[in-house]
This record gives sequence, C-alpha cells and structure tokens, in this order.
Amino acid sequence: MDGMTSKTAPQRALLPLWAAVLAAGLAALVMNLAYPEAAIWIFAFPATALLLLALIGRRFGGALLVGLVYGILFFGLLVSWTSRYLGPIPWAALSVVEGVLTAIALIPIALAYRWLPKAFPGTAGRLLGLPTVVAALWVGRELFVGSWPYGGFPWARIGMSQAESPLASVSSWVGVSGLSFLMVLVVAMLIEVVRLRAWRRPLRLIAPAALVVVLLFTPLFPTATSGSMRIAAVQGNGPTGYFDDREPFAVIQAQTEATAPLYGEDVDLLVWPEGSLDADPFQSDALARRMTLIANRIDAPLLANAPTGRDDRFFNTSMLWNLDGTARQLHDKRHPVPFGEYVPDRPFFNALAPELIGLIQREYTPGSNPPIVDVDGVRVGLAICFDVIYDDVIWQGLNAGAEVLVFQTNNADFRGTDENLQQLAFARMRAIETGRSVVNVSTVGTSQIIRADGSTVTSLDADEAGAMLEDVELRSGLTAGVVLGPWIQAVVLWGGLGALLLGWWRARRR
Repeated sequence: MDGMTSKTAPQRALLPLWAAVLAAGLAALVMNLAYPEAAIWIFAFPATALLLLALIGRRFGGALLVGLVYGILFFGLLVSWTSRYLGPIPWAALSVVEGVLTAIALIPIALAYRWLPKAFPGTAGRLLGLPTVVAALWVGRELFVGSWPYGGFPWARIGMSQAESPLASVSSWVGVSGLSFLMVLVVAMLIEVVRLRAWRRPLRLIAPAALVVVLLFTPLFPTATSGSMRIAAVQGNGPTGYFDDREPFAVIQAQTEATAPLYGEDVDLLVWPEGSLDADPFQSDALARRMTLIANRIDAPLLANAPTGRDDRFFNTSMLWNLDGTARQLHDKRHPVPFGEYVPDRPFFNALAPELIGLIQREYTPGSNPPIVDVDGVRVGLAICFDVIYDDVIWQGLNAGAEVLVFQTNNADFRGTDENLQQLAFARMRAIETGRSVVNVSTVGTSQIIRADGSTVTSLDADEAGAMLEDVELRSGLTAGVVLGPWIQAVVLWGGLGALLLGWWRARRR
C-alpha cells in the first residue's frame, strides 16, 4: 500500500527552489566542461542528471527559473568566444536569447515529471515510459533551439560533446540526435532506479544496464572503401579576420606562399579554406589569373571560397576552379550567420545597437545549390564554416553521393578561443556519423584530415601557415545514422510532445 501511494502521489519537488537553482548553475558549469577545450565527455552525464533533478516536481515558474539559470550560464560559458573582438554585447545577447529559449523548452520536461507518474504509475511507466519521454523532450528542445529563430543555433547538442568518447560510434547508427536521446535516456533511467530503489529487484536493472552496454560497445556502422583521392589542404594564416589590417591581395598571397611547397607533388584536389580570397574572383581578373596559375602549377582543380555577387545579391561561395580558368561548380553557404553575415530585421536591431549593426554592411543570401562538387568522377560533399552543425547540409551531400567531406572555415575572428576546437570536434563527429573521411581546413587553424572512424590523419597547428597532403580514403554507402536520422528526429520530437499530452489527459482523468 505504501509503495502504491508513493507511485501515485503528486510529484513533489526533490529539491527546494534555492537548491534547484544552485544545481542548475552547477549543471551548466559541468556541461561546459564536456565540450572543448576541456572535452571531458563523461561530464555530460552528471550535468544532465543535475539539471533533471532540479526540474523534477517543479511547477511552471520554478522550472522557468531553473531553465534560465542553466541556459544563460551554459551558453555564456560555451560561446564566450563571441566577445573576442566585438565585446560583451553580442556575447550577452546570444547567451540570453539561447538561455531563454532553452528555459522555455525545458518546461515540458518538468511537466512530464509531474504528469506521467500519475498517468502511468506502474513500474514500467516509471522506469521506462517516463525516462523515454524525458529524453524525447530533451532532444525536442535541442531541435527547437537549433532551428529557431533565424535558422537556430544547433551548437550545443549534447551528442556533439562525445567526439572523443567511445559513445561517438552510436551516432553512425542513429545520428547525433539519436545519440543525444540515448544519453539522456540512460541518465533519466538511473534517476528513476534510485528514486524507486529498483536495485532491490535486479530484473528491473536489465533495461538501463543493456542501454549502458549499447552506448559503450556499439561498433561503427560499416561503409565500404571506394578508393582514395590525393587531397592537399592549405592553411595560409593570412589576415582574414574582420578587423585585421591587410594590404591588397594579402590573403591570396598568404595562401599562395603556403601552397608553393606543394608544387610538383601529385595532387587530385587542392582545398583552400573559407575566406581564402580577398574578393570575388568573378569580378577580379587579377584574382582569377592567380587562381588559374596556381591550379596549373598544382595540376589539379582548386576549391576556394570568397564572397560573390550575383543578381544583386551576395553569397558566401565555394567554387571549384579549373585549370582552364573556369568555375562551373559552385556551392553557396546554406545558413549564413545571423548578425555575422547578415542582419535579420535590421531596422529594429539597428535602433538598439547602431554601432555594432553598422559594422555588418554586406547581407549574405542563403544558398540553394547542392553542397557537392564532382572532381573527375568523385563527388565531394561540402559544408562552409557553421554549416557543419546543420544536419540538412551534411545529409544532402551524403544523399547526393559524397564519398568524402570537405569543410572550409575561417576562424580568424576567434583566434585564441575555444571556437575552433569546438568546431573541429563537430567535424570529427560528422566523420563518425557519416562514415566518411573529413578534410577540415581553416584560414588560421587548427586544420585536420580526419578518418571515417574519427581518428586524425594529420593536422596543422593554429596560427601557423602550412599545407597537408594525404591520400584520403573514399567511402561509399550510407550509414544508418544518415538514413534514419531525419526519421528519428521526427519520431522523437512529435512522439515526446504527443506522450506529454497523453500523460496530461490521463493524469486529469485519474
């Protein structure tokens, strides 16, 4: 009778509000340590547990406060690099906006902890049903924050923190969102095991124990070797930052000098990073001639990047420059960075911070052409800078037949911060998730060539000019993570919300 009463009684908060706020703050600090530079991947689990414990039994207002403390502090720590040149205003604005959105999206988790134990009071409901819904709502929060507003900011998905962990291979089966779901699921299960003292009946421990084994020992989803491509990637370390002083053609000169040691080598594709050209080569004969000269000296097409103008619009464009001086294959960045590459609702934000908004003169347009180029029959998938964190860009390239992935980025505005290391970890997760080699090249570093299992082939240190030349393995076949990823996201998102509504309805009836 006492056991049944404990299962059906209204859920009380486990922690007083002051303790829950402290737990949320500690969760933010610990979660930040799971991402680079510290990259202590296992810290993602206690951080998740602390946040869930702070939310259990909370009503709307308490859950909102807990979420605000966690969200604002976590993003404030994670993206502190945004203050590198522009000062505290952009950093504070991004942290507060993402923190508020996070807080709003955490409220359904608190509601699940209030409604579902009453709606489904049995042992299965507590040990399996409730944790499943909580994990689904967590992923739904990540998808919400990662897609809205202005295209979202999917920089902080918990699955992306596992680039250096044995759990990363799980993403090749269920995608990054699927990995996030399983990580939160095992934490939520263990919380319920402790709350119900389920260890007294060992059979109740089978599900969480099995899930831990799956997370730790799942092998990479197999893809097939389809040859190799000799790729050269050049990090020029030129003056590519927004506030860098530069002479005319200083950027391409830095890239040219760093490329020169490759002359005479056997190269199939030469890759330069984002922002590797000083201007639009389609509007500058001097740049076009230099690129044609380099392509001929290397005897391979040059994949470069520059701002380009077409039809009275500007694009962040990667182009495959051929030996004959033509560039027939272009890819425009799919997700320009709000307040970095364009200003949404410019009149409104200009009234708030005219000096900062005035710095952004050029308005980049989102691209619509596919993120892929064909190099002598080998299809190369592309992602420009922040596009690496958007699933749609990566999946489209893979579905178009990409056998290798090339990520071009310019980290010059974040020298000496964790931004490049975080982005590099995301690139490594993409290699594991997709079963593809990744060439990640930056203007200023750190640049790496990464195998399909996430291991590093070669790298260039930050703030140093240099070139990488490797026989990069090509692979074919889609991983389950690529094929099932969109479906898993849809099922988890709508399934979590549907289960929450069902729990509310049953709880009211009971």
